[in-house]
This record gives sequence, structure tokens and C-alpha cells, in this order.
Amino acid sequence: MVRLPEARGACAAKIEKVGKRREAPGGFDVIGEGAAQLPLWSEQDAGWSVRESRRARRMVVRVFHSGRVEVVVPVKTPPGLVQTFLERHRLWIERKRAEARRTAVTPEHFPPQRIDLAACAEQWQVHLAGGSGRLRIDAGGGLIRISGDSGSSQALRPVLRGLLLQRARGALEPALAACAQEFGFQYSRMVIRRQRTRWGSCSVSGTISLNACLLFVPPAVVRYLLIHELAHTRHMNHSRRFWQCVASCCPEYRRLDQALSEGWRSVPAWVFGDAAP
Repeated sequence: MVRLPEARGACAAKIEKVGKRREAPGGFDVIGEGAAQLPLWSEQDAGWSVRESRRARRMVVRVFHSGRVEVVVPVKTPPGLVQTFLERHRLWIERKRAEARRTAVTPEHFPPQRIDLAACAEQWQVHLAGGSGRLRIDAGGGLIRISGDSGSSQALRPVLRGLLLQRARGALEPALAACAQEFGFQYSRMVIRRQRTRWGSCSVSGTISLNACLLFVPPAVVRYLLIHELAHTRHMNHSRRFWQCVASCCPEYRRLDQALSEGWRSVPAWVFGDAAP
């Protein structure tokens, strides 16, 4: 798995590292600890949220590139335990929030006039044709024509996201198959998702999951991510053998991995519902 840049330092009692995914379009730094997780601590901490998860086994704090803080906690975690965890790592959290504010991307207006898909060297002009009734979309020749009542951004966003998922499958599926054939990898199937927290993953059964947001990063970076996930079909970890496998197929993997860690900056806010009106 490939995750967004992780924090390192004395504040991080235990950094959450997941071995077989490459994470990040939502853009966050993460810190976790094996014994606890946290609740909202004060009314003045705007932009913080707490979410219970049945899958969580420990407390995790995520600082997104927008400065928003999400705390994921196991179900029925005692509030006092969460509070203690939070206070212990508050300096780390505030430092990451400050970094996020310094590097924040300018808010975008919605709907966009153009959608740039760097991975496949495509530019799509968005044309709102107007009309009434249910939204209808016609895409082709570099033009996305949307007819119907497009006055509600909440109705329009799912339409564009659906188109993104469709285009991602059309572009990434043959690219993954070609990469696998070139280097002799085998995988069982590919799925496309729209995720905030990971660029791709590979399961023990050989299913490779790819994020549709990969369409917004350069082709060389996408190719590295595909090789990274295919390498997990042989090594389900990030061991020395794994990285040797990656390097044999992609000698520039270090540079491309760094570029991927910054890839969330190219993902438009509307993909996750954060665009300005």
C-alpha cells in the first residue's frame, strides 16, 4: 500500500504504517497508537471530528491537507483515554495543521470549466447546456456536455465523479495489464475506487485496487504506482526484496514515489466534495 507522507519524530509513539497500499489523494499525515483513540475535547477545536470504526484496533489521528483533523477510534473507546491520547500528541497535530495551512491549495469554484487528466494527456471542457429534469451527460471529443437541471452542485458532483471512475477504468485497466505483461507479473483482477486515503492496494488474493484520482498525476508516476502494486503480488510487504523488485522494473522509483506523495495537490476538490460554491 502506498500512503500519503507519514509523520516521523518524538511525538509519534507509533506511526501507522500499512504494508501493501500506496495511500494519499485525500492528503493527510497520520499518527497512531496501539492502546487508544479520541473524542472531541473542546468547542474551540473547530475542524476536528471523531469517528468510531468497527475496524479500528487503535487510535489514529489524521491531519488532512485542508487542515481538517479526523480522529478514528474503536467502538466504545472511553472518552478519557481519547482525551489523554489527544493531549499527548497535540503539538504534532498542530504542527501538521500549520504545515497544511502554509501549503493549502487555492479553493476552486464549482463546476469546473475544464478537467485536466494528466495521466492520459486529456483536457475535458465542461459545458452546462441547461434544461430541466434529470441530469444527463454526454462526453466525447474533449467535451463534457451536461444537460438538465445543473443548479445543484450536490446533484452535479456525482455525475462528474461517475465519469471520472468510468474514464479511470478505461485508462488504467489496459495500463496495468500492459505493465504486468512487460515484467511478468500476474494478478487476479483490478478494481477502481475513489478514495481519500490510498492511491492503490494489493490483496493477498491478487486483487489490485487503483484510485481514480491517479488520472490527475503524470504518466510516469502512474506507471510507478502500477509497478509498486504489482510487486506486492510477489512480496506482500515492504521488505528489501520488495524494493529490489520495484527497482528492477523502475530504477527511478524513489523520485517517483516522492512525486506521488505530492500527487494530492493535483486532485480537484470536487472529487471529494470540498469545492467552493
